[in-house]
Amino acid sequence: MKIIFMGTPDFTLPILDALKGAGHEITLVVTQPDKPKGRKAQMSPPPAKEWAISNGIPVFQPVRIREPEALEQLKQYPADVAVVAAFGQILPKSVLEYPAHGCINVHASLLPKYRGAAPIQWSILNGDELTGVTTMQMGEGLDDGDILLQKECIITKTDTGGSLFDKLALLGGEAIVETLALLEQGKLIRRQQEESAATHVGKIDKELGRLDMSRSAVDLEHYIRGLNPWPAAYAAFRGKTLKIWSADVVSDEEAAEGGMVGREGFLAACGETVFVTKGCWGIRTGEGFLLLKEVQMEGKKRMAVEEFLRGQKVTIGEVLG
Repeated sequence: MKIIFMGTPDFTLPILDALKGAGHEITLVVTQPDKPKGRKAQMSPPPAKEWAISNGIPVFQPVRIREPEALEQLKQYPADVAVVAAFGQILPKSVLEYPAHGCINVHASLLPKYRGAAPIQWSILNGDELTGVTTMQMGEGLDDGDILLQKECIITKTDTGGSLFDKLALLGGEAIVETLALLEQGKLIRRQQEESAATHVGKIDKELGRLDMSRSAVDLEHYIRGLNPWPAAYAAFRGKTLKIWSADVVSDEEAAEGGMVGREGFLAACGETVFVTKGCWGIRTGEGFLLLKEVQMEGKKRMAVEEFLRGQKVTIGEVLG
């Protein structure tokens, strides 16, 4: 099939590779404009653009896809269908209706759950055990079009936002190839989303990474994994920012049975250090204890807690705020 592809971040790359590998002809890649990046604010192209250039495919970078001239640009390229994945702009009706088979979106959740931005991170933040990808016939609403195909993915106890991102990108490639095959065969079945089950999530920002130690250790550990690698979970320590890259959870029951902490540890304030041993730094939370495993002090490199404790003398009673 002749395809116009619309997408921007790294998530799109396995999907583009899958479409190309399946023999589809990508006539145009539409992506966001280049943006400044790094301390020197050098203009950097989005990953989808770099992929297109390396594969000899034309690129279109509209500031606003809703402008009439954008549609005129698209019409210069033949398209049986448009495939959309993390494009970053709302498509107007004129664009949705241009390809013969409309626009099909690859969304990184099991719709109608997690419509909107950052569904991958939110699935971990909320402690889900299962997620997946959905291919969806796009309409004018936000992620509310008919479901075409879904593939599930188990969220493991060690998955981070980054690792799950990679898994779902690959799964998205498989899903869109299967969807287009069914479309070509005339076997694609559409089903409406159940509106009563719909949930919406917003964008991830740096402030979301500020850990509230009054929450349970389980919740905090979800945030530590879900916000890894960006924006990263963090807390204040000795007047500086301490990023927490990984941690384990010990319940109150486990701590009591194992003799890990004494009575004073259970009475400690949220965020207070309750034990420090070689390679182990335990923090009291609103429920349970958080055992820090990998941290990064502001201005320093990321390191295992054992290495951190060799250079920093942490004492009982010090607080992460």
